[in-house]
Amino acid sequence: MRNFLFQQVLTGSLLSSTIFVTPAVGKAIRRTTSCHSNHYPGPVNPSFETGLTGWTVISGDAFGNASVSSASSYWGGPFNQVGSNFLWGYAESGDPAVGQLHSSTFQASNVMSFLVGGGWDPVNLYVGLVRASDGELLLSQTGSQDEALIRIVWDTSSYAGQNVYMTVYDNSTATSWGHINLDDVRTGCDALGDGGLTFNVLGQVNQPDQSTSTLSPSQLYAADSVRPQFHYTPYQGWINDPAGLIEWNGRHQLFSQFNPVAPYWGPMHWSHADSPDAVHWHNLPVALYPPYPENPADSSGRYTGSAVLDKDTGALQLIFTDATDTALHPNAVPEVVSSAKSTDGINFPLYSGNPIIAGPPAGSPSGFRDPKVFWDPVGNSWKMVVGSGDATSGKVQLFTTSDPDLLQWSYVGVLTEGDGSTGTMWECPNFFPLDDKWVLFYGGDSVGWYEVGSYNGTQFTSEKVGLLDAGPDSYATQWYIDSAGRNLAITWMGNWPTSKWPSRINGWAGVQSVTRQLFIREDGGLGSKPIDEVSSLATGAATELGATNVHGTITVGSSNTARLQMSVDLASTNAPAFTVLLYSSSAEQVALTYTVANRTLTLDTTDAGYGQAGTWGAVIAAPTDNVMTMDLLIDRSSVEVFVGDGTAMTATVFPRYQESKDIKIVSNGGKTVFESVSLTPLGSTWI
Repeated sequence: MRNFLFQQVLTGSLLSSTIFVTPAVGKAIRRTTSCHSNHYPGPVNPSFETGLTGWTVISGDAFGNASVSSASSYWGGPFNQVGSNFLWGYAESGDPAVGQLHSSTFQASNVMSFLVGGGWDPVNLYVGLVRASDGELLLSQTGSQDEALIRIVWDTSSYAGQNVYMTVYDNSTATSWGHINLDDVRTGCDALGDGGLTFNVLGQVNQPDQSTSTLSPSQLYAADSVRPQFHYTPYQGWINDPAGLIEWNGRHQLFSQFNPVAPYWGPMHWSHADSPDAVHWHNLPVALYPPYPENPADSSGRYTGSAVLDKDTGALQLIFTDATDTALHPNAVPEVVSSAKSTDGINFPLYSGNPIIAGPPAGSPSGFRDPKVFWDPVGNSWKMVVGSGDATSGKVQLFTTSDPDLLQWSYVGVLTEGDGSTGTMWECPNFFPLDDKWVLFYGGDSVGWYEVGSYNGTQFTSEKVGLLDAGPDSYATQWYIDSAGRNLAITWMGNWPTSKWPSRINGWAGVQSVTRQLFIREDGGLGSKPIDEVSSLATGAATELGATNVHGTITVGSSNTARLQMSVDLASTNAPAFTVLLYSSSAEQVALTYTVANRTLTLDTTDAGYGQAGTWGAVIAAPTDNVMTMDLLIDRSSVEVFVGDGTAMTATVFPRYQESKDIKIVSNGGKTVFESVSLTPLGSTWI
C-alpha cells in the first residue's frame, strides 16, 4: 500500500479537489491534483500499435513480438483494447512462461491510467510503475482473472516530474491464468476519460486499508466507485453462497461463504454480519475457519449450511458441510455434515463429535453438501435436506432426527430427484411450507430453480417448476423465517460460468442481494419482492412524476443508488414496447424492455460496461387489473428488478464511466401510460 490512497473524487474528475487517505493515521487529507499541471508525455508506443517499439524485453520468454496481438475477442467476449493492438501475455509462450518487459523512460505526470487484463496474482503478475533512479516499484496492479481489459487510474502526483518506466512482470508458472495483459497507457487529462466522460476510478492501490482506517463503515465502503452501497459485499476477498440465515436474539444473521485472502474462491470460511432489520448490516468476526488454514494450497473448507435456534439454551447452532481436499487427504471422506454452536453469536466452537453425518448415502456420486434444517409439521420433527446427484440427475437427500441437540440424524431417503434437465448435482437445497404448498429450491447447472408442490412426510411431488430469478446473477438462494413469520431469502448475485468479476481489480468479488420476501404467485409459482424495510434506506424525498404519458424519451433522473418504482397502465398503452434505460450515458447503458404483445420483459446488458454481457428474458403474467408494477433497485454496479407478478431479474453491471447514471424511459411507436413513476435516492447499508 502507498502512504496516500485515493479515496473519492469530489467533482467527478481529478481536475480539482481529491480526497486521499493516510492509512497510518486514518484521516482524510484534502489535496489538489490537477491533470493540467505536471502533464508530461507517457511512454513510447503506449498502445503497442507498432509492436514492441519502445519496449524492451528484460528477461524470460513470456514477452516477444508474438505477444503483441490484434485479436479482438476470446471465449469470454471482447478484449476491449484501444486501437488494433494490445499486449497479450499469453500469446508469446503460453501461461507457464515468465519474463519482464519495460517501457521507455518518461516523466511522471500527476495522473496516469492504463488497461490491464489477465491473471490475478499481485505478487507474480502485475503492471507496475518503477522509479528509474533507484528501481523502486512505486505502484502495481494485477489482472482480474479475465482476458478483458479494465481501466486502472493512478494518482502519481507524488512522483510528478521524476523519471519512471512501466514494467510488465510475469513470474507465474501457473498453467492457467499465468499471464498479464496491457494496453493504452495514458498520462495527464487524457488518462481520466474519453469524449467528455470520466472513468470510474479503479485499482487496488485506490482502496483504503480497512485495518488502519478510522473511516466509518459507510465511508469506507463508499470509497470504491463500483461497490454497491446497500448490498452486502466483502471489503476485501471473495464471497459466494449466503448461509446460516436466521433471526436470532432480535437480529438477522447473515453468513457467507468467504475467502479473505483473495477475490476468488478458495478455502471456505464463513463471514458474518448481523442486522436489526435485514437491510442495514454490521460486520462481525469470521464465524468458521477452514480446517487447515496453515496451508494455502489446501482447499478444504466449511461449505454452505444452515442455522437453528437451540430453544433450551438460546444458543445459535450452525449445521454445515465440512469439505476435505482429497488430493492432500486421500483417505478422507470428501463431504460430511458437521456442527458448531455459539452462545454469544461471535465464537462458534466446533462440536467435538463431528461429523454428525459421516458421509453420503448410496447414489450420491456427484456430491453431498449444503444441509438445510427445517421443522416438518407433517412429521412433527426436525428434518434436513442435503444436495446430491448422480450421473443422470440431481437429487435431494432427506434426513430426520428426534435428538433435541440435532446431532444424531437418520437417513429417510430421496426426497425428490430430477430428470437431468436441471443438472446432475443439486446444490443449496431449501425445503419449506408456504401457504398450503411446499416449496423446494436448489441450484442446478449454475441456475437457481424452484419447484412448488406437495409433501407427504417423506417424498415431494412437484407441480410447478421455474427459475427463482430470470436474470444472469442469482444462485445459492437461502430461505429463513423471521420473527414476524415472513418467508425471507437472500441470493448470491453471481454465477459460476462467467469470468466477469471486474471488482477483483479492487480486491473483492461477490454481492448478496437485498432481503426478499417469498410468496406463492397467482400462477402457482414462487415469487419474490423486496422486504418493506428497504424503504428505510431512503436518503431523501422521492422524485414523483405522477401520471405520465411517454411519447419518445423522457429522463426520470440521474442516479446509480436509487429505487425506481413504476405502475404501467397496459390497457391505455398503445406502444408496442417500452424501455427503461439504466446506467445510461453516451457510451453505455442497461436496457430493460417490456414487449406488450408477448408480455416479455428483456434485460439487456450488452452495452453495459465491464460486467457480464447478454440478454435475459421472462414472460410476465397478465395483471388482472391491467396495471403492471415494477420495482427496480439500482446500486452502482448491480440492478435487481421485481415485477408485481413475482418475477425477479438480477444482474451485475460495472459501468466504465462516472456519468453512466441517467435513468430514462423510451416509448417508440405510440404512447406508454404510467399511473406513477417514483425515483427515491437510497443510502448505505453499513452501520
